Amino acid sequence: MSLRPYQQNAHDAVIDWVRMTTSPCLVDAATGAGKSHIISAVSETIHKISKGKRVLCLAPSAELVEQNHAKYIATGNEASIFSSSAGSKCLRHPVVFGTPGTVKNKISRFRGEFAAVIIDEAHGITPTIRTIIKSMSKHNTNLRVIGLSATPYRMLDGYIYAIDNNDRPVPDGKTKDPFFAKCVYRITAHELIDQGYLTQPVIGEINGEHYDTMSMTVNSMGQFDKADIDRAYHGHGRKTAAIVGDVVRQSKDKMGVMLFAATIEHAHEVMASLPPSMSRIVTGSTPKRERKKIVDDFKKQRFKYLVNVAVFTTGFDAEHVDVIALLRKTESPSLLQQIIGRGLRLHKDKKECLVLDYAENVEYHFPDGDLFNPDIKAKGEKGESEPIQAECESCHAVNEFGARPNNDGYLIDKNGYFLDLTKQRVQGDHGFIPAHFGRRCNGLVKHGSEFVRCDYRWTFKECPHCSMDNDISARKCRECGGEIVDPNEKLRSDFKALKRDPTKLQTDKVINWEVRPTISRAGNDCLRVTVTTEYRRFDFWIMPNSKHNAARRKAMLFISETENGGFPPRTITYKKDANSGMYDVLAYNREEDTEENISS
Repeated sequence: MSLRPYQQNAHDAVIDWVRMTTSPCLVDAATGAGKSHIISAVSETIHKISKGKRVLCLAPSAELVEQNHAKYIATGNEASIFSSSAGSKCLRHPVVFGTPGTVKNKISRFRGEFAAVIIDEAHGITPTIRTIIKSMSKHNTNLRVIGLSATPYRMLDGYIYAIDNNDRPVPDGKTKDPFFAKCVYRITAHELIDQGYLTQPVIGEINGEHYDTMSMTVNSMGQFDKADIDRAYHGHGRKTAAIVGDVVRQSKDKMGVMLFAATIEHAHEVMASLPPSMSRIVTGSTPKRERKKIVDDFKKQRFKYLVNVAVFTTGFDAEHVDVIALLRKTESPSLLQQIIGRGLRLHKDKKECLVLDYAENVEYHFPDGDLFNPDIKAKGEKGESEPIQAECESCHAVNEFGARPNNDGYLIDKNGYFLDLTKQRVQGDHGFIPAHFGRRCNGLVKHGSEFVRCDYRWTFKECPHCSMDNDISARKCRECGGEIVDPNEKLRSDFKALKRDPTKLQTDKVINWEVRPTISRAGNDCLRVTVTTEYRRFDFWIMPNSKHNAARRKAMLFISETENGGFPPRTITYKKDANSGMYDVLAYNREEDTEENISS
């Protein structure tokens, strides 16, 4: 089997990496790049250079397992399939193609004789796959892990690798706990189109009916709510019929049309408006044998329109497909790219692939109109500030972080710190003040046989026990395990604790002040004062005619500080008696309690 030049380059990049380190790597290869050929070549080479050890190749579906297996067989070598859904659980040959569920259920059969795990559609790295890798690594600490994906990012987690193919750390906010250390090679759809390996997609004009989906947003699980789905698609018989009619009209001279519906109910509504003899439907509940026949018939062009619900989004190859009709909104740009990729394969009678978007996907995921340029963000990204570059002083990786406000007009050095007018770094509570929101370098450094994240930090808390630098949010030291207390945080905590407990001496700013004449229990004239502070409201009594000296002294203080209560004091110093529940006022117009002065 002869590899295309970029496939050979991808293979070479992977082999160079696995010779150097045990850290996981990834190949970013656009849909239609022929990932199965790269997988075959890498599997064969690893088997040879590992002195006969075996290779496990995982794919999420039986169709992909069989497809990758077939490409490997085409090299002239033998391989096994280990997948219940594909009807085989064989481990006879050195390269094994399997589905994660079947492998996990028989994980005891996958031990130290395996040199590597190759993951197709690696953006879908599931807990099951992680469990497989963890179990196999116990028997072989040098296990290599290689991923391939056309869309190497996840909706909530961003990019799945830490370092890109240009050796740059993925910016903060665009990745979250990436599994793969580095993207060792990348081939884009634009490059494949320019080189003649993919068909050019063309976004079709939608001038008539379309589904109103712009108000639909994903929930915390990364899915659309059922109520939004029902509102957008169901019960719109006339609208759906008009949309399907437009698909048929625009596909008049086309060979194969794939229509992507939102739900099974919606798919049947779509089918109702298509020519019955030229149309078929496949859903997750379609029996396996029936589904296989439908797919075979479609590839042989025995019918024209194939309606599906979340079935043929990845790993489905029908080269004659020249129309992709989106009758649903996709939750993520990666899913949209995977769907569009179903129509980008080369075919002798196909010059372009028409993309008909009736659910506002392109506008939502690709506002610049470029179907291969999604804006990837990880959940929790802060702000929309312009990024700045900051070179790590330790490993010299150039990081990209969101910029902090710079209202004072400070200069910024190459390492990303604010500089004053004398070009000295500006000091803050946690060391020098960075000009960005980044805390720690995202670069990788070699540690033994692995690449690990660089330990350089722009902001940190120093452990009072061992002086180790820690993240500013750390509660315990990562080196000695000792408790780390931020002095400012301790002040805030102590202040809040004080204000919650009125039995402790307090000095509060007076917000409201009411003085009313009344009679004491002993029948003497007195004043009832109701005071409101930011933290509580309480009453106390002034008794100028009391026989007790302490009460008379407090009355004299009250009269002198407030002109007999006519002018409220600025602050009041008080304490609540824990037994009686009465408030005892001790002073007026002292300095108000703050986080700074309560510790002195």
